[in-house]
Amino acid sequence: MAATSAAGVPLLRIEKVNKAFGANHVLRDVSLDVHPGQVQCIIGPSGSGKSTLLRCVNLLEVPDSGHVYLDGEPMGHRWKGDSLYEMTSAQLAAQRRQMGMVFQGFHLFPHRRVIENVTEGPIVVNGLDRGTAREQAMELLSKVGLAEKAEAFPESLSGGQQQRVAIARSLAMRPKLMLFDEPTSALDPELVGDVLDVMRDLAEEGMTMVVVTHEMGFARDVADHVVFMDGGCLVEAGTPERIFGAPEHERTRSFLARVL
Repeated sequence: MAATSAAGVPLLRIEKVNKAFGANHVLRDVSLDVHPGQVQCIIGPSGSGKSTLLRCVNLLEVPDSGHVYLDGEPMGHRWKGDSLYEMTSAQLAAQRRQMGMVFQGFHLFPHRRVIENVTEGPIVVNGLDRGTAREQAMELLSKVGLAEKAEAFPESLSGGQQQRVAIARSLAMRPKLMLFDEPTSALDPELVGDVLDVMRDLAEEGMTMVVVTHEMGFARDVADHVVFMDGGCLVEAGTPERIFGAPEHERTRSFLARVL
C-alpha cells in the first residue's frame, strides 16, 4: 500500500500556500513536504488553519497563492511546454482520486448498506466489476474490523464504526495519500481508540498520511513528523521527540502545556 515516488522527491509538496476568506487570512505562506511512507501530524489550536490546509491540498478550497504538488505534478494544473494550464473538471477529479480524505463527519450514504458504501466508488468511478469490488471491499472491512457489518445500514452503527467504514471507503480507491481531518473529534471518547488503531495499522503498512488531530498521544507515538500551526502559520515542525520534548517556540510550549 506504500506510495512510490522518485528517490528523494516528496509525494506531497505544499509551497507558500495562502488562503483568505474576506479579511480573515487563514493560511500564511505555508510550506510542507511529505515523503512516501511518512505520517505527518498537524497539531494546533482551533482556528489555526489546519483543516483549511488539508482542503487546499485536494483543492476543496483553492489557494489564493502558492502551489500544491502531488508526486511532482501541480494540483489542478497541467504543464504544456513551459506554461501551466488549468485542468478540466474531469482531469481534476482523476487527480483527486489519488488522495483519500476522511472528515470529522462520516458522510456515508444512509440509504446504502456498508458494503455498498465501500464498493460505490470503485464500481462507478473506476469501472471495477461488481464481484471484484465486493471482494476488495470485504478485505478492507476486515482490515477495519467490520466484515460482519457488511450488510448493515449506517444508522445501525456507532460513530466509531461509521468512521471506520469511511476509512475503508477511502482506501477502496487505492489512494497514494490519505488525508485525515480530525477523524476522531466527533466521536464519544470510548470509540476513539478503535479508529486510531486502524490508523496505526495503516501507518505500519507504509501508507503516506497527513493527519490533523487533537490526539496528542497518537501524534507522539505514530507520527514521523509533527507540525504545529497557529494563526495560519507553520510555527515549527520536527520529530515527535523534539516537538513534544523540547519545543523551540514559546507558542508551541504554551499550547502543549495546556493540552498535555
